[in-house]
Amino acid sequence: MNSHTSDRIKIHPGLWETFRQLGISAHDIARKARLPLTINTKPAVSTSQYFAIWQAYADLIGDPAQGIIKMATAFETTKYPPNVLATYHARDYRDALNRLARYKQLCPPESLRITEEGERCAIELEWLHTEQPCPPMLVGVTLAFLLELGRRGTGQPITAQFVEFSHSMGEVHALEAYFGCQIRMGAKCNRLTLHRRDLDRPFLSYNEELLEILTPVLDRSLNEQQHSRSMAATVKWIMKRCLTGGTPDIQAVAKELGMSDRTLQRRLTDENTSFKHLLAQARHEQARDYLVDPSLDIKEVAFLLGYKDQNSFYRAFRLWEGDTPSNWRNEHLGTSPSIY
Repeated sequence: MNSHTSDRIKIHPGLWETFRQLGISAHDIARKARLPLTINTKPAVSTSQYFAIWQAYADLIGDPAQGIIKMATAFETTKYPPNVLATYHARDYRDALNRLARYKQLCPPESLRITEEGERCAIELEWLHTEQPCPPMLVGVTLAFLLELGRRGTGQPITAQFVEFSHSMGEVHALEAYFGCQIRMGAKCNRLTLHRRDLDRPFLSYNEELLEILTPVLDRSLNEQQHSRSMAATVKWIMKRCLTGGTPDIQAVAKELGMSDRTLQRRLTDENTSFKHLLAQARHEQARDYLVDPSLDIKEVAFLLGYKDQNSFYRAFRLWEGDTPSNWRNEHLGTSPSIY
């Protein structure tokens, strides 16, 4: 099971600045994604909103391959957030990748699985909290950034050994020229395979004093996040994953947690909550996230939340928000009110 981190994604201002450098304003992104025009002022967004931002960038930039390469190479090192800045100033490429995998837990939605074997180092992307497909552009930029990190840190034109994408990424030849290796589309996973020998290359940007400052702070934040995960938060996370299969019951959730349903109920009672209350919260939170995705109609949202019929969803949403799902969506997308 993946770590139970929050379904809130922090967006560093540097991302919006990079969009601007590439000739795309925050308003362009917001309009294309059909998100609030103030989305660039939000400290954190939901997974669905984050994916919508990246899909909007892909639509606006045009060619996926060029969009990947431009984003990876344009992002200025000085604008990296602290958890990435610590990797840039690591001792060597291996240290940088391991730090990135560790501190990525502070900022979902993706996690990195690093495997060293023989002459290869494979880095595979895994996605947390969502059954929604990740925009191919975000996958491509993430893998390109991993290679870019090594190139900037070592000052050497490091190339990959092999790159695999589960979806088409546009102009293959341009990507092969950037990564310096063969690109495979339609693979079962998204994976960057490096030459293991490159991991021993020292970083010219190594800064021991800065790491002594950043590392304890990041470790403390990570430990606080891990220890603050209550049983209620864990249960709600599992519920969100199971909603599309219908209404999850306490026996199924308890089984996934490796405990009896009576033990789970007792743990929730100790935290002054109940399974029924958490289920309502999970549905409410997911409903808000789904409704800001204009590609989903109301019937689909009801299904994704595990409701057997649309009317049941309407009744529940009125209790949560005091309005219909359609009117709530129109208000938050800035469109005209619905008469239905």
